[in-house]
Amino acid sequence: MKTKSKAGHAPATKHLPERRAGSRDMVRKLMDERTEMLSLYCRLAGVDTAKNGRRHAPTAELLQNFCQVMVDYLAAGHFSLYERMTNGNERRQSLAALSEQVYPKIADTTQAALDFNDKYDGKNGLELSMAFDNDLNRLGEVLASRIEMEDKLLKLVC
Repeated sequence: MKTKSKAGHAPATKHLPERRAGSRDMVRKLMDERTEMLSLYCRLAGVDTAKNGRRHAPTAELLQNFCQVMVDYLAAGHFSLYERMTNGNERRQSLAALSEQVYPKIADTTQAALDFNDKYDGKNGLELSMAFDNDLNRLGEVLASRIEMEDKLLKLVC
């Protein structure tokens, strides 16, 4: 016989497996987006390396694809996992405390990635600024920092 709370609902613990399954699904989506983004980043960073070690400009298609996947990855975190944490809907105190500490830093990385997207999405190799390589390297550092912080949160989510 199932017990019911005063409000007539099943106890909150009944929904715990469902919430955790939902969290695991969100994490899986985030990780899929991240993997695809990192793969494209690596292709973008080493595009058409010639035998003399000089790198040629990326194609417009590769750059646009990378920017789109990167934005999808950013959104996968912000509009699922992080939104729940920042809205005070996270019940696990350790995760809530860590997200409160780490989320502002993750938000900073989001802005840096969006700035890169705004600057380079839709450009072709001939339109790239002289600063592209430096901007791409800086973006790589920002994404690495984000992933490190994100992984700390994800360990507590699952």
